[in-house]
Amino acid sequence: MKYLVLVLLFALPLSAQTEQAKVRDYIRTHQRGILAEFVELLKLENVALNNAKGRADIQRNADFIVKMLEKRGIKGQVLNVEGGFPAVYGELLTPGATKTVVFYAHFDGQPVDPSKWKTPPFEPTLLDSAGKPMPLNLNPGIVPDPARANPEDFRLYARGASDDKAGVLGLITALDAMKAAGVKPSVNIKFFFEGEEEAGSEHLGAILAKYSDLLKSDLWILCDGPIHQSGKLQLVYGARGVMGLEMTVYGPNRALHSGHYGNWSPNPALDLAHLLAGMRDKDGRITIPGFYDDVRKPTTAEEQALAVFPDVDSKLKSELKLGRTLGNQRVERSALEPALNIRGIRAGSVGEAAANAIMTEASASIDFRLVPDQSPQSVRRKVEQFIRQQGYKIEGEGASDQPGSRRIRLQWETGYPPTRTSFAAPAAQAMVRTIEAAFPQQKPLLRLPTLGGSVPAYLFEQQFKVPVMILPIANYDNNQHAANENIRLGNLWQGIELYASLMAGLGQHWD
Repeated sequence: MKYLVLVLLFALPLSAQTEQAKVRDYIRTHQRGILAEFVELLKLENVALNNAKGRADIQRNADFIVKMLEKRGIKGQVLNVEGGFPAVYGELLTPGATKTVVFYAHFDGQPVDPSKWKTPPFEPTLLDSAGKPMPLNLNPGIVPDPARANPEDFRLYARGASDDKAGVLGLITALDAMKAAGVKPSVNIKFFFEGEEEAGSEHLGAILAKYSDLLKSDLWILCDGPIHQSGKLQLVYGARGVMGLEMTVYGPNRALHSGHYGNWSPNPALDLAHLLAGMRDKDGRITIPGFYDDVRKPTTAEEQALAVFPDVDSKLKSELKLGRTLGNQRVERSALEPALNIRGIRAGSVGEAAANAIMTEASASIDFRLVPDQSPQSVRRKVEQFIRQQGYKIEGEGASDQPGSRRIRLQWETGYPPTRTSFAAPAAQAMVRTIEAAFPQQKPLLRLPTLGGSVPAYLFEQQFKVPVMILPIANYDNNQHAANENIRLGNLWQGIELYASLMAGLGQHWD
């Protein structure tokens, strides 16, 4: 009897390994077809601008994705709310499944400046590891060419290649690989593809509320973002919130000669510089009183998870040519604290356009990154209190142009709060077990408490009261939000396999 038990114990993982090998083989032998479909998706301009062209572009993307789903026998549905951009929904119900998972990705992208790209942003281009163009009809199972290095290191350049059309394609293609391998899902699968994420997800909450019955589930998995800088997969439990601020400090009502008035009239550029310098110290710590009062301390489990991350700080410093880093903590740990970033400063002119004059105003653009349990409302309150303490009168609060007043204008973005799922959540534990079973070489799986970037995960959490996880697949150096955005092919292939493993195995590892 004990021998029968042993046979059964070993038969299950062997079967799973065989199925995964078939999935991997499908991906390897169908690279050309996968890339061909991906290229067609990437050719579609996808900047969600609030004008006729922007709306038409996003609609074309949505229609294309609906056809991608229908090609797999899944009825696609476009979800709309008044004033918003379309999202795409599809579902695949599994007989006997007791859990339902929504896989999320977005198909809109950041604006582009073609002059800064080495390849046209909406003409997908494949480059080898040396940056030389490659034909897009990549042969299935191509043998590595020593002169071209490993084909998995080839990169496809286009806007949205990594952020986040790779997620859209990867999720849908995972169904092809599973079907070819004879692998059935263990959970009910729902897809939600957003068309407004890079434009701020202004209407996402309304879509989730309007279609709440359709989108009910036990778990949301956001397929967005980069893997760890070491090249290892990472499972992310939350994301920082964000709050943007545009501020303008005023000086004289007309430009003044700097010789006649330079040490008499206040200079708004200098006033702004002093104000900004007072908000953050040289190590990046925010010095606004009370700013850290609401910050939740990491749990023991979260600290232990961070302790096993490979140390990539020295590598990153060298790669980015940084002479120093801020504070005395590693890059992963820094995401557990709030941050203040200056997005830009505008005052006067420099170089040949510089004039010996005191300008009338100076402006700065700031973003704050928030961590649990901070809120945009509390951040705004503390920042404004700090600014008043520096002697400024905020426009709209009795500020005037009378001598002696220090005037400032503040324009706040709406912002949104941070989120973080507990390490103890059964759904989160099931994801760890599933990924480690499918990718034993990744054990222990890197578990990141908070993503450094911001995504509106709080909307899913608030609307559905279920865990929200983030599972990135893109290479860390993918240039997201910048020129020359790209996806490394090895990351795309691994991502498809990862998604297939989750769809197939998650229900089996969920207590």
